[in-house]
Amino acid sequence: MTIDLIDYDHGISALDSGFHRPRLDAIHLMVHKGRAAIVDTGTAHSVPRVLDALAAKGLSPADVDYVILTHIHLDHAGGAGALMRLMPAARLVVHPRGVRHMADPSRLWEATVAVYGLALAQRNYGVVAPVDPARIVAAPDAFALDFGGRTLTFHDTPGHARHHVCIHDAQSGHVFTGDTFGLGYVELETDGRRFCFPTSSPTQFDPPALHASIDRIAALAPGALYLTHYAQVTDVPRIVADLHRLIDDHAALAARAAAAGLAGAARQSFLEDGVAAIILAERDRQGWRLSDAEVLRVFEIDHVLNAQGLGDYIDGRAA
Repeated sequence: MTIDLIDYDHGISALDSGFHRPRLDAIHLMVHKGRAAIVDTGTAHSVPRVLDALAAKGLSPADVDYVILTHIHLDHAGGAGALMRLMPAARLVVHPRGVRHMADPSRLWEATVAVYGLALAQRNYGVVAPVDPARIVAAPDAFALDFGGRTLTFHDTPGHARHHVCIHDAQSGHVFTGDTFGLGYVELETDGRRFCFPTSSPTQFDPPALHASIDRIAALAPGALYLTHYAQVTDVPRIVADLHRLIDDHAALAARAAAAGLAGAARQSFLEDGVAAIILAERDRQGWRLSDAEVLRVFEIDHVLNAQGLGDYIDGRAA
């Protein structure tokens, strides 16, 4: 198997998990003093790629100390159970809200099937295996993990999901951000600049919380962020400003849908059209060199998921 592995400084690498299309979904490796930590796992289908990446670093599964999850959505955590079965020394580290779902992923799987349907969920994610509860470490806010003398500090960062953490690496000063800093797709890179677009995918989008989480990580003044979608981005202040503006655009779209009294398929269609309009307006603002069709193809799954997430947000505010 050919693997796509990008090596950065400080022993950090980004591995393409193989999810959907090239460089859509990253698994990050940290290698330190001959040991490894994995941040997000991709799906169960990603396991062979992780093993090949470890071998490329001269490591075996027995050399992995930690499997760390930014949150438990299955493009980030679906492979955790399968990896843990192969890594005898590893501990799984996850937000406290995620512990029970990693020990028993049945409800997590049911929620995934509710969003995608059974056939697509199985094709996308494979078999989601449970993790022995004795091997799971809960990482509450400000939890500090000692990775061979390298401190990793966990920050509770809701907004995309209530079970989300970002991880600050003291050695590099960089932060692993999962989905808190949205989608930084490589296809959008223009003149060496990367861009980020928020993800409001179901079911826990919370604009005020997401604004606060982004500001909290920005206050750490990281020189780089590692996004699951996709890999390293820099120029953090510019990206922070873009995300705040785009989160407000999504919240305003939701408010228009709610004010119109839309429901069901009519509301979903309205929201999908609105998210597509936000994407195309951002293309014009940022100068992405893609046609309407090309840029919407980059977001072909996400504009639908963002619309679904906005629908859930509307329903939650009305409850």
